[in-house]
Amino acid sequence: MIRLGPGPSFLEYLNSDRPDLLPHTTAPAIDVPHATTIVAMTYTDGIVMAGDRRATMGNVIASRHIEKVFETDRYSVVGIAGAAGLAIDIAKLFQVELEHYEKIEGTLLSLEGKANRLASMIRSNLAMAMQGMSVVPLFAGYDTAEAKGRLFSFDITGGLYEEVEHHSIGSGSVFARGALKKLWKKSMAADQAIRVAVEALFDAADDDSATGGPDMVRKLWPVVYTVDATGAHRVPKENLEAIALEIIAERTAEGKEA
Repeated sequence: MIRLGPGPSFLEYLNSDRPDLLPHTTAPAIDVPHATTIVAMTYTDGIVMAGDRRATMGNVIASRHIEKVFETDRYSVVGIAGAAGLAIDIAKLFQVELEHYEKIEGTLLSLEGKANRLASMIRSNLAMAMQGMSVVPLFAGYDTAEAKGRLFSFDITGGLYEEVEHHSIGSGSVFARGALKKLWKKSMAADQAIRVAVEALFDAADDDSATGGPDMVRKLWPVVYTVDATGAHRVPKENLEAIALEIIAERTAEGKEA
């Protein structure tokens, strides 16, 4: 069959017609806000992904309100770590890429296909990554073909790796992974997985200055998404506030007993 037009890939269309609109250049590296930390895990019916709200620039807090987890389509989400502005641009371009594919082909791209598209986008940013402007995402979603949640991590060269059970990226990832190893269980329900994600971010914020914990004064909570057979759903702020207050109360009580 002869295909007329740009085809199903919006990224290929930009590469051929408007490469200047792609989020990568060969400019020298500069000090820019960086985003951390993202955690994700599977649970019985799907996946949970959560990100804190802090962006840092050296030893300065550049933002307390940044959002690092985005719904990419009905059955997937992406979390970003690295150069914040560039990472957000790539996340938004990835959203358009998947929407464009669906409109052209009349169907959703498979979950593995989505992960491969994102890997290609990260690979195209390698020149900037070598200058310190790296972007490392964490991708997760519900695989409708296999009826389960799946997680994918990447490196700055576009290397793609499927993770089992749970994963974390960003400067606080070492501490978050320690929490995930202790708290994650295979048979968790969605509400349990959300609690584990928030608690892992608590632990990361406790030891990593670039990771922001829940802000009780400004009423800022992590951005948390669940994805299951019914689609992607953002967890309401009220639910996250209740979970955060519960964790604080428990840890305060434990501290008093000690």
